[in-house]
Amino acid sequence: MSKQYRNMLLLIKIQPTPGVDSVPVVANAILARGLKPSPLTAEFEKRNNVQAWMGNQGSVFTACHSELEFEVEFQSSGTAGTAPAYDALLRACALSSTNIVSTSQTYQPVTTALEAVSIYVHIDGVRYNMLDCKGSVAFSLNSRGIPVMRFKFLGLQVAPTDTAVPGGAVYTGFIAPLAINFVNTPVFTLHAIAVKAKSLEIDLGNEVAYRNIVGSETVVLVDRNPTGTVVMELDTVAVKDWTAAIKAGTLAAIAFTHGLVAGNIMTIACPKVQILDFSLDESDGITMVTAKLDIQPNAGNDEFVLVAR
Repeated sequence: MSKQYRNMLLLIKIQPTPGVDSVPVVANAILARGLKPSPLTAEFEKRNNVQAWMGNQGSVFTACHSELEFEVEFQSSGTAGTAPAYDALLRACALSSTNIVSTSQTYQPVTTALEAVSIYVHIDGVRYNMLDCKGSVAFSLNSRGIPVMRFKFLGLQVAPTDTAVPGGAVYTGFIAPLAINFVNTPVFTLHAIAVKAKSLEIDLGNEVAYRNIVGSETVVLVDRNPTGTVVMELDTVAVKDWTAAIKAGTLAAIAFTHGLVAGNIMTIACPKVQILDFSLDESDGITMVTAKLDIQPNAGNDEFVLVAR
């Protein structure tokens, strides 16, 4: 029987115990777009024995895992001090979650006590499970567009089942996003300069690995290497000599604020950002700079701080 790709449901829940399914339910539904499931990413070892003839000898299956990519709209919860509905996703990307009641929810990197999630992907009567999932996230903030977070998760593969898509998915925690534009995005400074930006991309750069050895099958988060790219209008050298900053290896901050009303304000702060290089292009006849960014920690576990307030 044909399966309708549109009839899809994504359920994700924090998994406290390695190897133990946390059993996501409809209350854990994620409002996502662009889902790209890879339920079985297999590894094989090629056979290569000496024979008296040419030909393929086949391969031996050695291991497998699952992967999943998708996007979620970048917005707050609608109520200051209430965690957004995608809280579990950020926590599984090695970000801590700190709540100040009625005020804010803050996310920033951690190196220890890393969390994982269980993931169910329902596709029109077939359910694919992933356990012990960890991932990475990139923030794509484009002018005159919907800001999104791009997630990629890796997890342990579980045999699929024929399971009806459950009804009653709860998406009320996902409010409509605000477009990135002049009114909605009042603050974007790079190296203390208020830039006229077309886009900003920040990639947390988590390195996630699947390990399968005798006595252990795990998903581990090995390291992170945050990077970014900004596209902005070229200004005078007197305002900012970007070439001088590159040659000097200058480290300075990014500050980004999106949203105007309490409950729908998101801020991003990166205290030490190095500009690696830049190139020139044009947009609507205006000269634009595309600069690559290296995002570094200051005191440790603080190179990226996201606050919903």
